[in-house]
Amino acid sequence: MEEVLHTMARHKRPYADYQASNFLWEAPGDGKVATLVLNRPQRKNPLTFDSYAELRDLFRGLVYATDVKAVVVAGAGGNFCSGGDVHEIIGPLTRMTMPELLDFTRMTGDLVKAMRACPQPVVAAVDGICAGAGAMIALASDMRIGTPQARTAFLFTRVGLAGADMGACTLLPRMIGQGRASELLYTGRAMTADEGLGWGFFNSLQPSDAVLQAAQRLARQLADGPTFAHGVTKKLLHQEWNMGVDEAIEAEAQAQAVCMQTRDFRRAYDAFVAKQNPVFEGD
Repeated sequence: MEEVLHTMARHKRPYADYQASNFLWEAPGDGKVATLVLNRPQRKNPLTFDSYAELRDLFRGLVYATDVKAVVVAGAGGNFCSGGDVHEIIGPLTRMTMPELLDFTRMTGDLVKAMRACPQPVVAAVDGICAGAGAMIALASDMRIGTPQARTAFLFTRVGLAGADMGACTLLPRMIGQGRASELLYTGRAMTADEGLGWGFFNSLQPSDAVLQAAQRLARQLADGPTFAHGVTKKLLHQEWNMGVDEAIEAEAQAQAVCMQTRDFRRAYDAFVAKQNPVFEGD
């Protein structure tokens, strides 16, 4: 166990100063809230092979971040993300062998798994077009703030593919219900902002010029909270999908007992006794 802990400690490092190659990354101030912006606005921020891989590796690495406690994902230029780039991804895919195609589809799925596995809450600020893989990035986030202009489409069938992509057939029904998810995944039509809000996809709607700031405020609130406990909450929200009620209750009992050993739990108690607001430090 000591060797495992030593290995984990060796990999821990700051991520506020991460130098991104395929998108924008900024974590100003204390570095606790990072904003990731997909930045190809002239084409509605499509993804490439390289950006998929870098996003996957970044979210995998955030497990070891010593500073970043919450992440905001947004798009530049009034749109979130139009999905895989038609010329840089879809065209080349038509010429690949089956093993190459499987490598690609597993890589895109690994991005979703990495987003779900990192301990930081991820808040998506969704404006304008949010389609294909972009819709999956929004769906894989922990919370989503949209705008009245947001149009979210799982449009895989529009290019002759199954609606089953990057975990859509498991994540979307849990979010908005089986019937609604079936309609969107079969037809590929865009879900309006009002539908997304009413169906539980969006946590709230904000004007386009305020959506990023609203997402950052929410992320800051989370980053200033008991972040160790937030990480436990995120892990159990994910793991309990595959548990029965009894197993889930036992898992939560064990998790809560661990959280009760943290300094943050003691800080909250001491602050309550002193009639003050607790200042959490994530340990």
